[in-house]
Formats: sequence, structure tokens, C-alpha cells
Amino acid sequence: MGVRHINPEGLHRSPAFSQAVVVEQPAKTIYIGGQNGVDADGKVVGPTVGEQATQAFRNLATILESEGASLANIVHWTIAVVDGHAFDEGVAAFQQVWNPADPPPAITVHVVAGLGPGFLVEIDAVAVV
Repeated sequence: MGVRHINPEGLHRSPAFSQAVVVEQPAKTIYIGGQNGVDADGKVVGPTVGEQATQAFRNLATILESEGASLANIVHWTIAVVDGHAFDEGVAAFQQVWNPADPPPAITVHVVAGLGPGFLVEIDAVAVV
């Protein structure tokens, strides 16, 4: 597909993320707007980062599947978590959906003062098919 995950010598190597992802040839690129822990009716699914992150990942998967892709096609995530909430719950949700055999995407994480009403986490992504 022409996508390379790189972790150059001299930089920290993590099983959870790649330092960069290079797309070397034309490909379908999907830019996914921030997904929160809301269900199909727009209702917040639960009061914890873990519950909301799990739903946000489901929402991402639904979008990707509608375009013939999967979470494995994601090359970059941006994750925002509201300050003071258990970030490790979001990490646990990620570990439940990410196949460790797939190269991990580049990831940016922000701790923010707030999101929309009741939202504790928001995840946007870029996928290459």
C-alpha cells in the first residue's frame, strides 16, 4: 500500500505508537473528525473515560468500515482527554481494539480543560487505504 511506519535510531521506540508514518504513493485518505463516546442516538454512553473511549473507537470503526477500511488503516490519532480523568482507562480501551501485530500509528495526546457537555475523551484520526 505504500505506507511505512518509522522509528528512526536515536528516538524512543514504543509498542504503542510510531514516531512517524510515511505514505509513499497516492492512496485513499480518510480524515475522521473527533469522535466522542456517544451512541447512534447522540447520547453519552457512560461516565468514565474507558466507556467513552470504547464507544469512540466503535464510532471510528463504523466510519472506516463504511469506506472498506479498518482501524489497522489508521496512520495517526489525536486523542484529547479531560484533565483529572483516568487516562489509563483510555489506554486500556485502545489495547482492546488495536491488534498488536499491526504497526502502531503515530499518536498525539492532549490533556484538555474540557470538551462538549459530558464528554471526557475525543479521538480524531487519519486513515490511509
